[in-house]
Amino acid sequence: MRDSRMVLAGVLMLTFGAVVAARAEGLDFATYRSKVEPVFYKKRPGHARCVACHSAANNSFRLEPLGDGAAYTEEQSRKNFDVVSNLVIPGDPDKSELLFHPLAQEGGGDVFHSGGRQFLDKNDPDWKTIAAWINAAKK
Repeated sequence: MRDSRMVLAGVLMLTFGAVVAARAEGLDFATYRSKVEPVFYKKRPGHARCVACHSAANNSFRLEPLGDGAAYTEEQSRKNFDVVSNLVIPGDPDKSELLFHPLAQEGGGDVFHSGGRQFLDKNDPDWKTIAAWINAAKK
């Protein structure tokens, strides 16, 4: 019985890994690290930085804690990239949870985001930065 659970756990881990790899296909890590990730630790007027809540969150958008430095290490960025890749539908920013959830409902976003509306509408420069990264990825 224990062996069959171990095998099942292994199969599930491999399947999850394949799903993550498929989601990340076409998503450019260098662009993510240089343009997208800084949005998560950028101070936005009237809002907490994404990392302030999402480094301690127990949800699908859990970021690495930001240390004393002004940016993430490459290892932390790779971990964040894996997490973020699961919230993106390559080539389709409008259906990507990463952009839909923090977008104001009036702007076409989700009904509720406990961290407030990071983006009032799709004209926000940071929303556009993330959308361009998602659009550049293969479908």
